[in-house]
Amino acid sequence: MSKRVSDLIDPSQFAQIFAVRDPAGHKGSFGSSAIVGGAPSMVGAAVLAGRAALKSGCGRVYVGLAQESVLFDVDVGQPELMWRALDALIDISEQITAWGVGCGLGDSNYGLQCLKAVFSHRAGSPLVIDADALNALARGDVSATWGQGSVVLTPHPAEAARLLNTDVSSVQADRIKAAQTLAARFNAWVVLKGQHTVICRPDGQCQTNTTGNVGLATAGSGDVLTGLLTSLLAQGFTTEVAVPAAVWLHGKAADELVAQLGGPIGLTASELIDTIRKLRNTLKPN
Repeated sequence: MSKRVSDLIDPSQFAQIFAVRDPAGHKGSFGSSAIVGGAPSMVGAAVLAGRAALKSGCGRVYVGLAQESVLFDVDVGQPELMWRALDALIDISEQITAWGVGCGLGDSNYGLQCLKAVFSHRAGSPLVIDADALNALARGDVSATWGQGSVVLTPHPAEAARLLNTDVSSVQADRIKAAQTLAARFNAWVVLKGQHTVICRPDGQCQTNTTGNVGLATAGSGDVLTGLLTSLLAQGFTTEVAVPAAVWLHGKAADELVAQLGGPIGLTASELIDTIRKLRNTLKPN
């Protein structure tokens, strides 16, 4: 834990995500994301993550709801999303190229079953763990038995404090140390959200993000980030590319919205999604 210096995220690290796509590509060329969450009364979290995954370029996006009796089977605003009962999603797990779990997962027994099922069946595909899934990990309801393959934890400061069995003020007092401790404890990438989000590799190397503003302090913002990150991983980008790219793009979209529409007061998570799409299609970093 001696490494305490953090570099800044630079778009040159992930210039390839802005490259023109092969015109011969098809939906199978661009990966399949699976979002698992959306317990009763929290379906919106899964919707936001699914929409973000789709509009940031994933070829196919499946959403598995953490509900024993699923009544929701279509997002009329984004009918391209494919809704599945968890068992049906697990049955096609070999097709999934990245998983995102936790957005609106809740803390029911069934939600925990869903989380454990993803851990057991992801078969080495990249895994993004957010929100209620992090809380389950902190409570000890699940353990870090997620097998081989890259894992990304995306806590906000309160979630990080629970995982570290400490308080928020201690996390915020040394965000780099907190991220490094989590990365070492779970052998995972860590995205410690908040002002100047810190990303940390499993080996303890950290970077700090400079994009974004307080408009991101709104419900659903983290769900959009989870969907974006899952999408980039599903498309085949490495964690070294996808993690800083997702964090930077998420913040850049918030900055663009404030510049164009005013803010940061009143910025909503759903607005971020189309702006992320636009940025990915128009930016050309050196």
